[in-house]
Amino acid sequence: MQQRAPLITPVLMAGCFIILAGFAIRASFGVFQIPISHQFGWPRSDFSLAIAIQNLAWGIGQPIFGALAEKFGDRRAIVAGALSYAAGLLLSSFAVTPLQHQLLEILVGFGIAGTGFGVILAVVGRAASPENRSLALGITTAAGSAGQVIGAPVAAALLDHYPWQTVFVIFSVAILAVLFVLPMIRSPEPASRHELHESMGAVLSRAFRDPSYTMIFLGFFSCGYQLAFITAHFPAFVTEVCGAIDPHGSLAALGITSTSTLGAVAISLIGLANVAGSLAAGWLGKRYTKKYLLSGVYAARTVISAWFILTPMTPTTVIVFAVAMGALWLATVPLTSGLVAHIYGLRYMGTLYGIVFLSHQLGSFLGVWLGGRMYDAYGSYTAVWWIGVGIGAFSALIHLPIREDRTLDAVPAE
Repeated sequence: MQQRAPLITPVLMAGCFIILAGFAIRASFGVFQIPISHQFGWPRSDFSLAIAIQNLAWGIGQPIFGALAEKFGDRRAIVAGALSYAAGLLLSSFAVTPLQHQLLEILVGFGIAGTGFGVILAVVGRAASPENRSLALGITTAAGSAGQVIGAPVAAALLDHYPWQTVFVIFSVAILAVLFVLPMIRSPEPASRHELHESMGAVLSRAFRDPSYTMIFLGFFSCGYQLAFITAHFPAFVTEVCGAIDPHGSLAALGITSTSTLGAVAISLIGLANVAGSLAAGWLGKRYTKKYLLSGVYAARTVISAWFILTPMTPTTVIVFAVAMGALWLATVPLTSGLVAHIYGLRYMGTLYGIVFLSHQLGSFLGVWLGGRMYDAYGSYTAVWWIGVGIGAFSALIHLPIREDRTLDAVPAE
């Protein structure tokens, strides 16, 4: 009787740690929105543009780091990413103009790319057995959510004791801790003989000619828009719009005594709920058609977002929204990456998923930048929120015609 391959491996554990550390820092940037803007008297759009550029650089860097990992090795790509991340954070602590922040976020964005989903999901996917691959991708994605759980509150707690510049320095040191787990990154490559002999150019050409790949690319746009907008602007949105917190209520008993604290906690709740959501998505992706699962996730996000903006904001609605949206937050990632691996194979998964992820980050750029721009113009986030609802509905529809047929004559990836 053949022994079943283990789900938990050193590669999976190392990948989870790297994703957790990188996403904890990335998810905290919305907490710095008000302190930095207030210190320098900048309009909201200035720091929003810095975060937007970070997201765009992340998207541009993702296929680049994916290709670097496939050509020169996963560990070298991760080292380059961690060093870029740390340098961007450290130099940002000395920035005193909007342009300085915006340019330095390019380094941070490239750092996130080198330590993020494109590289890590590819190495975890290649190392996992076919029967465990979908769930392994879900576990790795859930680690990113765990980072979000701790990132915003840790940043808020540090800001209670240190200026934001010091917190950036602390984070620059923290991201370098991922280098200690690199010896665990040893990924076998269970690719078929056909995949091993097919060039990257041939694979990319085949994918670019495939309408399904285009639909996956376009559908991922709204995910980036919604997630980045909420990460960057939701703490400030809640701080300014949410109704007062009852000083004798249950939230106050938990230490949530202000709307600013509630905003940071909401980001953590989103991450906490998505730990379960990502694991569920990975489990379901092995058993059901991924395109229908993705369509369902986007449709549910659309309904939840519309309900939230149509309902007067209270501490209760903030918590309900955070938990509901959190359950769907990164559920698209194991499903989308698994879909790419299933259709196009594992050999160049990092590059192919990286290109798809560029669409996600183009959406991220627009969501963050447009949020700040429209807030400065209208004093409200309502219009940019409704744009997110509309493109979410578009993503729910565009996933339906995708063909999940394998495009090469090889052993199935899953």
